[in-house]
Amino acid sequence: MPTSRLVRSLVTTVAVAAGGLVSAPAAQAAGDPWVVSLGDSYISGEAGRWAGASNRSSTTADALGAGAYLDAGSAESIPGCHRASSAQIHLGAGYRSLNLACSGATTGTRTGSTFKPGLDFYDDGAGKVGQATALQREARGRDVELVTVSIGGNDFGFADVVTSCVLDFLGSSSLLPNYCFDDRSVKANFAAANVAAVRARIATALQNVRTAMRNAGHADSAWTLLVQTYPSPLAEGANLRYKQSGYTRQSVGGCGFWDADADWANRTAMPTINGAVTGAVQDSGLSNVRVLDLSRAMDGRRLCEKGVGLYEEVGLSSWKDAGAVDRTEWINQIRTVSTIAGPYQVQESIHPNYWGQLAIRSCIRQAHEGDRGGRCERSGTGLTSRGEPRMTLR
Repeated sequence: MPTSRLVRSLVTTVAVAAGGLVSAPAAQAAGDPWVVSLGDSYISGEAGRWAGASNRSSTTADALGAGAYLDAGSAESIPGCHRASSAQIHLGAGYRSLNLACSGATTGTRTGSTFKPGLDFYDDGAGKVGQATALQREARGRDVELVTVSIGGNDFGFADVVTSCVLDFLGSSSLLPNYCFDDRSVKANFAAANVAAVRARIATALQNVRTAMRNAGHADSAWTLLVQTYPSPLAEGANLRYKQSGYTRQSVGGCGFWDADADWANRTAMPTINGAVTGAVQDSGLSNVRVLDLSRAMDGRRLCEKGVGLYEEVGLSSWKDAGAVDRTEWINQIRTVSTIAGPYQVQESIHPNYWGQLAIRSCIRQAHEGDRGGRCERSGTGLTSRGEPRMTLR
């Protein structure tokens, strides 16, 4: 463990023992080391505006307000990246943070009507660059200790798969359900050839991160790459709190999946995606890489899972109420164009929300301070002195 990291860990331990002196994030000093996030919506902070959900009033769960994603003053530095102020990379307490991730990003940069920087060295010469290029520029002259990455889900067409599942649910009945797991387009995304291709692209993306850091003057031994797997966002069919007959799963809960599709998502889709990520880590050949397993991090707080609910279902009036973190979901509802009202956005669907982002933030801090990977899971109720859900890295 680098000396500076060890010192911060000891200081934090002493502060907590002295009476919870770290209840609020400490101001970042000019000499504090940096932590950087790269990748897609599961790390950029997408849905980080919302702390749970309510179908009665958006203000009930609105933790950050209309400025949630404005990372460049009164605007977004890249429109649609949704780099929330609640994003998991903002560790505070002795760390300076930089969020270069972008909602919708794949391993490679996509241009056109919507610009999505990937983990590559794209540079159009007019200000639009890939995330590896941005990292190379931003890391130069900075004490970067940690780069954490979430990438690969969009290379599997995750958003399109969710859309297919919801459309199939809404377009059929429980007497004759139309499942999405056997749709031709969905099956193609998870075919062996595509899985291998995505795994190779992820490995290349991770190697690009190493190259960017080397080009910025950082030896491999001076920093750590923390690669995240994806958490299960939706409960299995038997654990969904709405019956699959009728359409309340989507109209009320925002989780329009048939039981069979929810089971497939947990037993096949997520393990396949996460397997490609961990396989790519092995293939990359990086010596300074750790894996943060988030596959079960949201369990018990997933979308439509039994045991949690909408604010009106659990008898709470606001995300600020005591116990809200334990009684509401940590994954955002799936929104369709027909259900959009007020400040909601379709792209926020089925992502870790405010609570989920803060939970993963705790996981990242534990992994970095302990200089290790591991599986991160819920370990208790309530919030820590940092205002984060209680999580444990095993």
